[in-house]
Amino acid sequence: MKKGLIVFNDLEVAQLRMGIAWLSLLPFVWNKITKINKHHILPIIIVGLFGNGIPAFLFTKAQTHLDSSLVGILNALVPIFTFIIAVFLFKNKVKRSQLIGITIGLCGAVSLIAYGGVNFENMNYSYYVIAATLCYAISLNTIKNSLQNMSAMDISGLAFFVIGPFCLLALYFSEFSYKMQNSKGAVTALLYIILLSTVGTSVALVAFNVLVKKTTAIFASSVTYLIPIVAIFWGFMDGEIITWNHFVSIGIILGGIHLVNKG
Repeated sequence: MKKGLIVFNDLEVAQLRMGIAWLSLLPFVWNKITKINKHHILPIIIVGLFGNGIPAFLFTKAQTHLDSSLVGILNALVPIFTFIIAVFLFKNKVKRSQLIGITIGLCGAVSLIAYGGVNFENMNYSYYVIAATLCYAISLNTIKNSLQNMSAMDISGLAFFVIGPFCLLALYFSEFSYKMQNSKGAVTALLYIILLSTVGTSVALVAFNVLVKKTTAIFASSVTYLIPIVAIFWGFMDGEIITWNHFVSIGIILGGIHLVNKG
């Protein structure tokens, strides 16, 4: 995302991401549109807006002002919001061990990112990320409670119909074409966005929806605690140093996820 923002603005990156993700999944679900159950229409719209569309624009806007480490910490709020919505809105039964596991995982994620140093400037923009994590929590609970009998591929592909076509239409009236022709590095930036859209959005979303359907929304949301771990090891591959403090934090995160799954 950061690479794409070098050339394109936050709206253009979000529109490209949603439009390309929609096109990448279109061949798998185009014949399902006319066969969708009418009871699934509203949940699909909710997932499309709250699970894909709105967060894409909120996160892209936040990335233009916030440090990636701070975004990682705030993203760890997804399991907490998922737990609250599951209990109070959908009346799901949960165990105390799940709440304890979520809390432990959150502490581990915060400590892991904190060891790398966090820039707390422009904190006003943190509300964009907080709103996005709340949207994700709404989407997760909707999938688990209202779309359980649909395949993960159908959920992902059909949900992008809610936002994808409109994003490409809006992109047509933006400065995208001008930047592609006149901005240095535009092709490279577009390739990074395509990679983000296909692998980081389409493929990842289908896999994540499989996890939601096979486990619980709370457990599925807890895997967001793994994001800082992945970032740490990518940093190690890039020459950064991993200390024992990092391993302790990773152990805390995995212990928290284990408690959530056990619950």
